[in-house]
Amino acid sequence: MRTSVKWINDYLSTGATAAEQAETLTAVGFPVESGGDLDTGDRWQEVELTSNRGDCLSHLGLAREIAAATGRLVAPPSVHPRQPVGTAAASVARVTNHDHARCPRYTARIIKGVKVGPSPEWLRERLLAIGQIPRNNIVDCSNFVLFELGQPTHAFDLARLEQAEIQVRAAREGESFTPIGEGAKPIRLRGGELVIADACRPVALAGVKGGAESAVHEGTRDLLIESAAFDPVAVRTTRRWHQISSDSSYRFERGVAPGDVDAAAERLVALILETAGGTALDGSIAAGTETPAATVISLRLARLAAVAGFTVAADEAIASLTALGISTTRRGEAIECSIPPRRIDLTREIDLIEEVVRLAGLDRIQVRDTLPIRPVPAQATVASIRAARDALAGAGFIETVTHTLISERAAAPFLASGCALLSTEDSAQAGEPILRPSLVPSLLQTLALNRDRGADATMLFEHGATFWRQGDSHAERRTLALVVADARDEEAAVRRARGALDGVVATLRGSGATIAVRDELSTRCANTAAALRPFGSVWVDGGEVGSIGLVNADALGAFGLNGVVAAIECEWAALSRGYPPIMKVHALAASPVLDRDLSLVVDDSCTWARLAEAIRAASLPHLERLDFVGTWRGKGIASGRKSVTMRLLFRCEDRTLRREEIDPEISKLVKALGASLGAELRA
Repeated sequence: MRTSVKWINDYLSTGATAAEQAETLTAVGFPVESGGDLDTGDRWQEVELTSNRGDCLSHLGLAREIAAATGRLVAPPSVHPRQPVGTAAASVARVTNHDHARCPRYTARIIKGVKVGPSPEWLRERLLAIGQIPRNNIVDCSNFVLFELGQPTHAFDLARLEQAEIQVRAAREGESFTPIGEGAKPIRLRGGELVIADACRPVALAGVKGGAESAVHEGTRDLLIESAAFDPVAVRTTRRWHQISSDSSYRFERGVAPGDVDAAAERLVALILETAGGTALDGSIAAGTETPAATVISLRLARLAAVAGFTVAADEAIASLTALGISTTRRGEAIECSIPPRRIDLTREIDLIEEVVRLAGLDRIQVRDTLPIRPVPAQATVASIRAARDALAGAGFIETVTHTLISERAAAPFLASGCALLSTEDSAQAGEPILRPSLVPSLLQTLALNRDRGADATMLFEHGATFWRQGDSHAERRTLALVVADARDEEAAVRRARGALDGVVATLRGSGATIAVRDELSTRCANTAAALRPFGSVWVDGGEVGSIGLVNADALGAFGLNGVVAAIECEWAALSRGYPPIMKVHALAASPVLDRDLSLVVDDSCTWARLAEAIRAASLPHLERLDFVGTWRGKGIASGRKSVTMRLLFRCEDRTLRREEIDPEISKLVKALGASLGAELRA
């Protein structure tokens, strides 16, 4: 926030130099970033404020901080009571608040017979010092109160309000509104925004911007003065939807206390009467909820010392809190604190501890030369991700880290039946507003980008979050996905992807984990399966974990890709369940292994899992391991059939096996497989 040194000193019993203001504010947590001298003898300074200190977005708020830290007294502006004129404001205008949740308090005051013209020199000087452009006495008074007290206000031309009525309500879809400002164009409201309307149309975006059609102009004679409190989320939503920001929205988004509304309005009325003349009608028109009672928080002295790391005497703590405008009462070893309405950031005991420590001096906190550190192993959730990444990187895959937002065209193919896409309402993401329902489109987008740039990145993986809507609920899942691109060979792409998955499963579950692919639609990663043709579901140790298959042409086309791309996506919680695996240690075998390669011709529909299960069911003596080698279709193999090559490893613990012992068993196995699966030994 840009400040004026003279302006801050207006509210201090003893003025502080620019250097003293900068040093003091920095010491209490509001560093001064820059500054510059002005021709008027004043100096502007840019103060950095935290987002929870909306009460300090004003010169009076910063003066309070300086006074509390230096022992000065605060001299807030005084407003003399208005003389009654006999006409009540409520008899001239009407206010209806239809949304107390988003507007807890709305007030209106009426001033008649003003004369719009230039502001006096003192007012122009204060505004120019902080970079504001003076407009006229009405607008300048409103801006002055904004930067003096931190409470946004607004002046409507009463004659331009239809039926002299104010309604605080939600905007209707399609309503038009023209904001104040040179060259401003009408905007169409989406519906649901909180607006200030007259009897016919919106005349302001609540907390964000006034409207051109009800703005003060040279011929304005009667005013309706608005002072209100608006919900920060409502203001932020409207501001983002329409990309309209203002000094008012900046403050409302950080919190404006309903209890300060009336004081700011009375201050503005007094300034307008002083600079523009006119007569203020009696009273105000208020609509909303009751002003909440003061918050009371107990501060334990023992807790203060424990958190601060040094002892703060009760009298010192009370003095610090009192200097900040907090009413205190000593209750034994605790201090009961009544929080002023403007300090909406103070809600807990720890907040009060921070206030005391700030004023006591952050330099009193002891800084140790060394810190005791006890190394601890990584949590299983973190270690499992690292292990999977290492396994995939070792297999030649490249990890990607992509944005969770993608375009609707990219997301549409990856959506299962009964699911819907989730989108953001941030207009900055207009081109890519969709929260990805699968990681695969992000990988395809990366694949396409690298191909366009001539980079050889055909095997990619990512671990991240996916989002979608199912019915009335939002779903979010963390998944692991990988893609393998190949110019023509579908089988090679799928095998490479499956081999990488086998490595990940062995890392996460141990070498004894079983993996199966079933010819059915996955329920774990159904959004991914929607874009796969053909597709299958991945099962590990009897539980479903994800989807596997080839990305179909429509999904590839959304990224300008063609050819063959195999994809796997697994739900991370299901895939990594049981990590780390329990390792079993055993002595190394003393005898050598005997291996036999076997090629069998079977029907295309016969899966490796089914074939391996039949071989293990044969209970061959001394069979230690069975490995898949490859599949062949083509010359020498009848249509609808395939040749599956496997390797069988045999071992006897106490002696060396001879082939003569194994060959008869192999022959029996081939006959058994021929009877059960129609398998034939390939010549």
